[in-house]
Formats: sequence, C-alpha cells, structure tokens
Amino acid sequence: MDAGLATILIVDDSPENLAVLSELLQTDYRVRAATSGDKALRVVKTAPKPDLILLDVMMPEMDGYEVFSRLRADSETRDIPVIFVTAMDSTEAEIRGLDVGAVDYIAKPIVPPILRARVHTQLELKQARDWLKNQNDYLEIELARRMSENLVVQDVSIHALAHLAEIRDPETGNHLRRTQGYVRALAEYLSDHPRFADFLTPHAIDLLVKSAPLHDIGKVGIPDHILLKPGKLTPEEWEIMKTHAKLGRDAIEQAERDVDRPLEFLVMAKDIAHYHHERWDGKGYPEGLAGDDIPIAARLMALADVFDALISQRVYKPPMSFEEAYTIIVAGRGTHFDPDVVDAFIIRFDEFQDIAIRYGEAETAALAFAVG
Repeated sequence: MDAGLATILIVDDSPENLAVLSELLQTDYRVRAATSGDKALRVVKTAPKPDLILLDVMMPEMDGYEVFSRLRADSETRDIPVIFVTAMDSTEAEIRGLDVGAVDYIAKPIVPPILRARVHTQLELKQARDWLKNQNDYLEIELARRMSENLVVQDVSIHALAHLAEIRDPETGNHLRRTQGYVRALAEYLSDHPRFADFLTPHAIDLLVKSAPLHDIGKVGIPDHILLKPGKLTPEEWEIMKTHAKLGRDAIEQAERDVDRPLEFLVMAKDIAHYHHERWDGKGYPEGLAGDDIPIAARLMALADVFDALISQRVYKPPMSFEEAYTIIVAGRGTHFDPDVVDAFIIRFDEFQDIAIRYGEAETAALAFAVG
C-alpha cells in the first residue's frame, strides 16, 4: 500500500468536524466521510475500502463503540484499524477506547501535527501488517504446493518400488491398483466398527491405501525359478517363497533407517509386508500370529490379496470366477480371515467386483458375477 493512495474514512455527526478533518488529510490521502454510524457501516463495504477509520465516539442513535463493535464482528471489516476521535478527554474514556481494540485515541480539539503523525504511524503499521500477511499467505501457498509435490513424489516412489516386484511377475498386471481399491473399501466400511474405529481414521485409511502397493516388495528377493514356476512348489521351494514377507519387512526397515524421522506410511507398509500372510487361526506365516495380534492393516491386506489372487490368472492356474472367489473368502471367515473383515467383504462385494473389472486384465473383465 502506497501511503499517498491510502483511503481514510472519517465518521462524525458534525459537518464542521468532517470539514476540518478532511481539509487536514485530503492533501495526502483519499478521504471518505460518513455523518452517522449507520452510514459508516454502509460506506465501509464499498470501494475503495478504507485503510484507516477515524471514528467519533459521541454520535446519536449509534455511538462509536457500537459502530466499532459491528466492524469487528464482520469478517470483511474486522481488520481495518480504527482511531477513536472524541471530545471526551478523560483517562477512563481513553482506556475504554483502547481496551475495546482501537489502535489509538485522539482527543478534541484536534491538533493538526498530532493528527497527521498518528494517522501516518497507523498507516505505516497497517502497511507492515499487510506485508506480513501477504508473506504468510504466500508461504502457506508455497508450503502447500511443496507438500503436494512431495506427496506426488512419494506416491510415484512407492509405485516404482512396488513395480519392482510386479515386473518379476508380469501376469499380475493391475494387481496393485485392485488391492488398493479393495483395502479402501474394507477400511471405509469398518471405520465405524467398534473394533476398528480407533485405528481406521481418515488419515490412517489414506496411509493404508498409500502403503498397500508395497505388500509384496519382498518378492524381488525370490529366485525366478521359484517365483515363476508354472507348477506346484516343492516344500523346500515353498519355504523360500514364504521368506518374501520378511524380505519385504527388512527392505522397508532399511528405508526407515535412511530417513531423518519416522514416516507413518513406512511403519504401516512394514506391517503389511511382514504380516499379510498371517491367518486369523494362527496357521499363517512368517510369525504364526493369531487373532487381534495381527495388525489391522495386515488383516485387511490379507483378504484383499487372497481375493485378487483367486480371480487372477497365474502361471500355475487360470482365474476363478467372482462366485468361486466369494465362496472361498466366506468359507475362510474365522479361520483364514478376521470374521468382521469378511463381513465387510460380504457387504462391499459389489464394490470388489467393480474394482476388479475396472482395473482388470482382459480375462478378469469377463468374470462379472452378482451374488444373490
């Protein structure tokens, strides 16, 4: 704001006082005038918006304190600085004016040099406040932009890492997108459930979906002759295949050590990678955890991963129909999967099918089936 172009609104019920104040200020500022509190409240909403208000205290119908109160109650005018101008020169009157929030208090009769000096000071202060606000607004916008860029980089990095595992097994196709969708569907349904509500906040759900693609990152450590074997694995080969859960955990743990501070999505990704092959009945791997000892994120991922594996073509099997996969998942309620997670799957099964078709391979898209 250029002080030479600053706009000052003078509010006084006396035309003589308005004339005197206007004459003192109009050589340096744009001056507007109002002869009552009601008129002032209308004028202040029209252009040019005042940078400073000189407000008489003693006015009929609506005094200066009431006008000031209404200015402060309105988001459009609350930040305009106000100087009270009044013939009441008692200390109590001055204290009251400053206490309610006026930036200054000038007693009549007006002393021109004092008036000009105080007006100039308050306009300089407003200029400084406006500059700081603009700087803060800019910094907030810039911070939001950089955070958005960081999130995009983070998401791209996650998918790049996840695709390392996917590239090793080219038949998995859109597996990452599908499992993200399944996990979100389960999490959003369970977010109001008493057993899950404390964990599945909107923020946690976003982290869960962001982390889900890293569930099989450990497969990069599995030899091709085992990972891509078209037939059934031998017991020895199966033991090697199962190590991908720990390999994934270890890889993410190493990534955690390389950053200066803990990253929430890596903590969740580590749980998912390590425990998504655990079973509700304790017969899973790698730790044999059972029931609620299995992290919630891993329980949701377990069902999502198995469902997608069932409906997807693999080197060792053709894809199952949605009906067949549904039957197997429901049969695993209370043994393979958390019962409440299976119940969420049953409720959201139509959404599972939609996700599978939307991000499916050609053979999967032909499997649409509506249960019931």
